[in-house]
Order: sequence, then structure tokens, then C-alpha cells
Amino acid sequence: MNIAIWIVQGITALGFVYSGWLKAFQYKQAKKSWGWVTEVPGALVVSIGVAELLGALGMILPYALNIVPVLTPVASAALAVVVLCGALFHITRKEYRELGVNIIFIALAVIVAVGRF
Repeated sequence: MNIAIWIVQGITALGFVYSGWLKAFQYKQAKKSWGWVTEVPGALVVSIGVAELLGALGMILPYALNIVPVLTPVASAALAVVVLCGALFHITRKEYRELGVNIIFIALAVIVAVGRF
């Protein structure tokens, strides 16, 4: 079971690193990739990206290094909340196509949080 959770952690963290990197450091590319980016303040997009990058690190490093490993499920739960907020944002904008990715990443983050608590 531990190996399965590590696999889920790795896949989830990679997804958040990709998404967070685009939002935090590749703002122009994020504008091209996601239509919603052009309609919210740039500082908010960058902040979400930084939160996703830090959450991805928090999802892996504390448990891997055995330094306050309880931070891994906390980071996973926090990322699930961030993605849930994103899903609610998409629902208010009637962007239902975007919800599939949100649901998958919420599920993966919750699996890691539950598995590591």
C-alpha cells in the first residue's frame, strides 16, 4: 500500500508542479493554455501557482525526509481545497469542461491525505 501511495503522491505532485510552474513563472503561456487566466488579476494567478508549487514540495519532502511527516497529508488536504476552489470557480463561470481535471486532482490529493494520515 505504501508504494501505491508513493506513486499517487508522485503523479499528483508532478501535476501540481506543472500547473504551478505555468501560473507562477510562465504567465504568458498560462494565458494561452487557460482562458480564465486573462480574466483574473495576475497576482492571484501567480499566488495560486506559488501555493501549488509549495504544496507539491509539501506533498513529497516531509514524508520522504521524515521531517515532520504529518505535513505531507496536511499539504495534500490543502491542495485538495485549492483545487476544489478552482472547481467552484469553473462552475460559476459555466466552464464544465474544466471540471474533469479538477475532480481527478481532488481525488488524488484526498487519497494521499487519507493514506498518509
